[in-house]
Amino acid sequence: MAFKAVPGLYSYKRFFIFLFLVLLVSILIVLVGLLNFLPGSIYSSENNYECLNLKNLDNIPEVTLPTDSPISSGPNPKCSYYDCFNIYKCGHKGSSKILVYVYPLIKYYDLKGNPVTSQMSKEFYQLLKTITESKYYTPNPLEACLFVVSIDTLNQNRFRAKETSQALASLPHWNNGENHIIFNMIPGSAPEYNTVVDLALGNAIVAGAGFDSWSYRVGFDISLPVFSPIASTLKDASYTRKWLVISSQLNIHPEYYSELLQLSSNTNELLVLEPCHDMRNASMRCHGTRTYHYPHILQRGVFCLVLRGARLGQPTLLDALAAGCIPIISADTIVLPFADVIDWKRVSLLLSEGDLSSILKVASAIPTIKQKEMSAQGKWLYSTYFSSMESITLTALNILNDRVYPQYARVYEDWNNPPHSSPVKSPLFLELTAPRWQGFTAVILTYDRVDSLFLLIQKLVKVPSLTKVLVIWNNQRKSPPHASLWPKISKPWKLIQTKANKLSNRFYPYEEIETEAILTIDDDIVMLTADELEFGYEVWREFPDRIVGFPSRVHVWDNATNRWKYESEWTNQISMVLTGAAFHHKYWSYMYTTSMPGNIKEWVDDHMNCEDIAMNFLVANVTNKAPIKVTPRKKFKCPECTNTEMLSADLNHMVERSHCIDRFAAVYGRLPLRTVEFRADPVLYKDTFPHKLKRFNNIGSL
Repeated sequence: MAFKAVPGLYSYKRFFIFLFLVLLVSILIVLVGLLNFLPGSIYSSENNYECLNLKNLDNIPEVTLPTDSPISSGPNPKCSYYDCFNIYKCGHKGSSKILVYVYPLIKYYDLKGNPVTSQMSKEFYQLLKTITESKYYTPNPLEACLFVVSIDTLNQNRFRAKETSQALASLPHWNNGENHIIFNMIPGSAPEYNTVVDLALGNAIVAGAGFDSWSYRVGFDISLPVFSPIASTLKDASYTRKWLVISSQLNIHPEYYSELLQLSSNTNELLVLEPCHDMRNASMRCHGTRTYHYPHILQRGVFCLVLRGARLGQPTLLDALAAGCIPIISADTIVLPFADVIDWKRVSLLLSEGDLSSILKVASAIPTIKQKEMSAQGKWLYSTYFSSMESITLTALNILNDRVYPQYARVYEDWNNPPHSSPVKSPLFLELTAPRWQGFTAVILTYDRVDSLFLLIQKLVKVPSLTKVLVIWNNQRKSPPHASLWPKISKPWKLIQTKANKLSNRFYPYEEIETEAILTIDDDIVMLTADELEFGYEVWREFPDRIVGFPSRVHVWDNATNRWKYESEWTNQISMVLTGAAFHHKYWSYMYTTSMPGNIKEWVDDHMNCEDIAMNFLVANVTNKAPIKVTPRKKFKCPECTNTEMLSADLNHMVERSHCIDRFAAVYGRLPLRTVEFRADPVLYKDTFPHKLKRFNNIGSL
């Protein structure tokens, strides 16, 4: 028996299946929407999380701690950033900054109804307020990189250690302290006065004051200052610094106090202050019958002594910085505040506790100009990093952020140089002649002039002080010659192929450069003799912070255009030495690559011009010194090259270089170039002496 198909039956089935699927999807969408409104759900949006409320401190939830609540181990003395910090909690949703979660405020009590901590201090309130108002704050613990405990642990004397440790262990995200940070400024209690807060911290980070080198976990913990609220009462005033050294602490060891009194009995340069008999006014200090107001008296001293008390960290340090008084820190093993990023050598003197008797000798040896620099730097550090709990808290968070995101981290200059500061003394501190034994590294920038390049290499190896040759191949369209075609030389050399044709490649601080001195030289400078190059290196050894070289130029003011003009004519003055044949310290290559102001470096690479002018600006701006031209040679022509091959043959070359001076001066906000009438020539090279009496015979006259 045959069955007959019913027309349209298959179409009805498809319709009902489609309708069922639509209904199922709709139900799922509704369920997901309901889940979004459930508190604590993993689907909840961050807007459903309650922000820390610091405005209503009267209605804080209360929690009673059970006696058997677990306590985590710690602190873990072996913790490091790579062992105890979970980096995978950071970078939520592609964030390029750490996200910090602050626990809600809770009042903790023991079973007897006694509070675990005292009332929140003003300083801790300001700390929490700063975090919640910062760019790092998040109310969502699920996306937090760092967790801040809302229990006031700043002062060891204001909380009970065992019960506070139990409160920490009860936190929902504690996990033995992983990615948690504990803030503390007064650690330890009598009689031990430990340098770390006495809590079971596990793997938590400690941002604390008074660390010593034994308890501080380098790269993990953060060293804070002991905040001094009275330092903010100081106003800028130009007082005469009557005393060389002032000792104002009241809690120093009796032996140190006796030693200071003995020193002060023989001189008027040391003022030793002591508590006044009437201690109703804690801001007063006495010396015999004389009364002084503290901390204002610190503004009358050049140096202020900061000694260890019962604890290593002392608020006197911030008082001294705020007063412009240079701290003399005599506390062995102390880890100074924010020591990871702040260069304390620029603002203070570190004196061993055993050398306290030499304090006046050490202080008097600092020149007056250096004293002013240290005082000004100290006041800037105070106003930037230490003047308030807000600045201290943000600095700590910035340091942590730099650790998590090193690609965005600030460098030494960002932390230690005031913005728009006046030119400073050369950072090289090379006051003596540089050692001869190191020699120099020749860095040759080349494109495709192979014949002149090979000739230059063969001439360079004849220079006695040459230690290595680096060839920077700047041509991405053409491969360098095969290794078998290169000259066979007796000095080590290496070929470096760049990824882009940039003039700034000649100044990159290549790791192959092991000497302090660098000779940057173009591949067409083949006319310099071995004697001239050796003499140039000898001159650089006496002026290691300057550019020392052969072709010189000068800048002049053009009254017709009211602009600076780049001048290459022979004159009695020079202000630039071109880096096509010049020696400089490798520090300047690092500075050029990493710290060139504005967009100068990018502009040079885009226009393929003026990299030598940019380097002269950079060095002159830091040192306030002119370059050094050596030997009388003035002509630098490539005998094997036609003029069309030379970059400087372009008619617009000179005009553009004049524009460079104007552009760079605008970026620097001044014209740092220094003009000088000076040239270094070898002794006896023009005298009619036998050649065997002369060291440098082959010195060209032009």
